[in-house]
Amino acid sequence: MASEEELFASVDALLNEEPHLPPPAERARLREAAGITQARLATALKTTTQSVKNWENGRSEPKSPRLDAYQRLLNGWAAKYPAPSAASVPGAAAATVPAAPIGPAASAGRTTDAPQTLTVPAAGSARPADRPAAASRRPAVKKAAAPAVDPRFPHGPLAVLNGDGCAYGTGGIVLDCPAATVVELVEWALRESGLGAPRLHRNGKDSDPLIVLTAAAAVKLGLPERLEGHEQRRSLRLPEDHPVVKAVVKAKWRLTQRGFGPWVRIYRKAQGTQRQCVQLAVLSWDALDERSWPGVAGMEPADIARVLSIYAQRVITPRGSTAVSGLELMTALRPPTRAVRDEASGNWVPGHNPGSLGTEPVDPAPPEATPEHPVVVDSGWTGGFLNEEAYQWVRDVSLLNDEECTLPYAVGLDLNTAFLAAAARLVVGLSEPDHFHAPAFNPKIPGSWLVDLSHVEVDPRLPSPFTPDGTRPTGPAWYQTHTVAYAQELGCNVAPLEAHLRRETGAYLDPWHDRLKAAYVDTLADLGVTKDLDDRAFLAAMERHKDADPAMAAVLAAIKATVKGGIGKLRERPQGRKYKEGERWPALQRPTWRPDIRAAVIAKARINMHRKLRNMATMTGLYPLAVLSDCVVYPSPGQSPLDFLPYAASGKPQPGGFRLGPTPGLAKLEGVQTMLWAVDLMEQGYNPARHIKGGDAVLDEGE
Repeated sequence: MASEEELFASVDALLNEEPHLPPPAERARLREAAGITQARLATALKTTTQSVKNWENGRSEPKSPRLDAYQRLLNGWAAKYPAPSAASVPGAAAATVPAAPIGPAASAGRTTDAPQTLTVPAAGSARPADRPAAASRRPAVKKAAAPAVDPRFPHGPLAVLNGDGCAYGTGGIVLDCPAATVVELVEWALRESGLGAPRLHRNGKDSDPLIVLTAAAAVKLGLPERLEGHEQRRSLRLPEDHPVVKAVVKAKWRLTQRGFGPWVRIYRKAQGTQRQCVQLAVLSWDALDERSWPGVAGMEPADIARVLSIYAQRVITPRGSTAVSGLELMTALRPPTRAVRDEASGNWVPGHNPGSLGTEPVDPAPPEATPEHPVVVDSGWTGGFLNEEAYQWVRDVSLLNDEECTLPYAVGLDLNTAFLAAAARLVVGLSEPDHFHAPAFNPKIPGSWLVDLSHVEVDPRLPSPFTPDGTRPTGPAWYQTHTVAYAQELGCNVAPLEAHLRRETGAYLDPWHDRLKAAYVDTLADLGVTKDLDDRAFLAAMERHKDADPAMAAVLAAIKATVKGGIGKLRERPQGRKYKEGERWPALQRPTWRPDIRAAVIAKARINMHRKLRNMATMTGLYPLAVLSDCVVYPSPGQSPLDFLPYAASGKPQPGGFRLGPTPGLAKLEGVQTMLWAVDLMEQGYNPARHIKGGDAVLDEGE
């Protein structure tokens, strides 16, 4: 039987517990019954009007000592203005969802299936206070079911922190962040925010919380509003003696090698299986590049949170530039290790995960490397390099016939994420290269082949499939397997002189392709561009899709940049003025520094493009004016691709050539110019495709 002291101790513990507030809707009713505005209440409690709105919407909860004062006020109002009986209130059966705790209890002992943070008002009750967000103009489309919420991360993957302490998250949720320093922000993000995202693969790691700082939030935390210096913006960092950096180090937190820049990762050694890492992004330091995230940095915090949350849900929680995120996505979907049982000890230990690139970097073969790579500099290699790049070709004006010159328009067709389509079912090397002399060509083995393709005949009105500039090869050169296989497809009897081949192979990029393809197609569907549209409706939808919803259009642009940047990042070049040729640069320490995989993707995309060009010439007699990367320009009698694309008598597109549609690898209208303008450009040595596309970056190798 319990003693009197034990009973009194238990009772005292109950008395000392934090007070329980009434449901959010009741808080708003009591304040309105007392005739007090949210702004006046905020002044009395020494907080912001937005925080009061959040308390009354169930999006956040106050903390002591403000919690005790708020409780006392509500109790006083409740005595003066008791709630009417449930039977007398119309629609009283409408449920009020209890607010989720924001604190350590949010991730331990939770029994709900989703974060219960929003109030469901009864019929006829007051509408919750509006948050600052732009109205959505998305077309009405059928939505897929929302993904299940991980109870460990009830508030989503990320939040955008404003200067008033409001952290805007997924689904319109707004959290109250009391942090006044970067160290406090990191502690709050890990222990109280409920932010994070579950792993994408069972052998992978959960995504760390991401906190995006507005300019006002950065200044409040002691950071400069802008980073200034002579280096490129992405290379700028806070100096090591900056007070914020010193405070982070003093609190026993660490920074990665890239320091405290626009994207910063702050971490400690993991405790068991619990990671201690937070990612910060500073908007006013150009963390969200305008090319990859058009217009996002200038949006309201709630809309920034919406854009980034959709990207995180469909792709990955951003961890840097879209190029960095594209590379991180590869590793997240193909983790380098998995748990295996050690036969000697019986314990589970990390072991190689089949199909991945492993944990150790692998040096490329000399012809696959870049001229400044140590394997080239140290060996004195002079045997040439693999030159698998995207097309930049213009047809010579002398090869235009009279009929082509009389056509009034030049129409650009752009292939949807052509390099993503090339990554589908692409077999690449997973191990280090082996050198062979005079091997028999095998189209199923990925690698680099030294072979002479200068004798392969190609119609001069088409670019050569073997070179990026479309000119005919002049002798032996290094080619990726797909390029040599295409020469064989054209009837050439290839005889390689040398080869660097890999014995272990696999479709490493398959899950990466599948996830990004789904993200791209789903986002286009949100913008009204769906698979069931006919070609005319598709072109009309593409013409207006960027204006339908700027936020979703920004997500689409980010997904496309993730594809190109991720592939380009596989061969990241050295950066910085202090680099010396022959030194190893940081990117070489990654298992994902694989120029051979990048070459395989680009070679397959270029070959796919040339195959379509050949088929178009066969079916229609049309030849391109120019090709830039994934854009091809044709002379046309009208302003629409429907005026020259091949269609069967039934009205269906002919297979083999260019087809319109939202799926990666299919085409869309990129631009229209007058034919005289295009011919004039060609005579001056310009590429019409480049002008129609607006000079898109080709496979950016950005940070």
